[in-house]
Amino acid sequence: MSIMNPAHPGEAFDQFLVSRAPASASQTMWTPEFGPLPSLYLSHGAPPVFDDPHWIDQLFTWSQSLPKPTAILIVSAHWESAPLSLSASAAGTPLVYDFGGFAPRYFAMRYATPDAAELARQVAALMPDTEPIHEHTSRGLDHGAWVPLKVMYPYADIPVLQLSIPSHDPGRLFNLGRRLQPLRAQGVLIIGSGFMTHGLQFATREMFEQNAIPGWSKEFDIWVAEALARGDFDTLANFRQAPGMPFAHPTAEHFTPLFISLGAASDPHTAPTTIIDDYQFGFAKRSVQFS
Repeated sequence: MSIMNPAHPGEAFDQFLVSRAPASASQTMWTPEFGPLPSLYLSHGAPPVFDDPHWIDQLFTWSQSLPKPTAILIVSAHWESAPLSLSASAAGTPLVYDFGGFAPRYFAMRYATPDAAELARQVAALMPDTEPIHEHTSRGLDHGAWVPLKVMYPYADIPVLQLSIPSHDPGRLFNLGRRLQPLRAQGVLIIGSGFMTHGLQFATREMFEQNAIPGWSKEFDIWVAEALARGDFDTLANFRQAPGMPFAHPTAEHFTPLFISLGAASDPHTAPTTIIDDYQFGFAKRSVQFS
């Protein structure tokens, strides 16, 4: 048995709910005295996260290092839509189970977050007339949003909205992040959710069974880390020419949420804090925090 084929699906998550998750219930809430929350870029994974104690610990420890947000606005690789769109804001909106081949348990998981209408109003108010925003009435959070959040904030006690990716143009996404930046001073946690390398088409058995790290995954990850350390937006924006491409990202959607998080940073030229920098199934999980 393995993380990809566990004997008891979600057992690591069940143990987490007993051992560590209760700390979330008493987590200190954000107040203005804390100052703006950071913006994050995280590698989100899929249902195997719930069978990986190490990854669960990484995500939960990260959330516990911050005050609990007043709300969360998350951009997932799995919702590419233009015009710019927001998920449904009603409390308890059903999830999107946009994956296949996993145990039935994961299709029965819930993440019933509170009403997020106020966050929807705040986001809409920040958009210019040239960037109209469509508010869905039924679309819920997809796995790029609810899988990591179910670990980071296991009691679903924070309003959450998902924002679509309207383009993969780094400049446009960066500017979108700049517009969203004021939300951080209201205690809103802005998250870009992707995966630092995501060449599933090129995955091998050794990657899934032994976490073998292919050269293209390591090369791209190092290239990103170095560019982020320099605050080098122009280099990052030229990611299609990076070492390890196009294997690291045959399509762009798991990388480009980074530009929204970067745009939402107070100073996009300041190096972020690296929170996670290891690998799962040979893919780079690098996840960073912008202040």
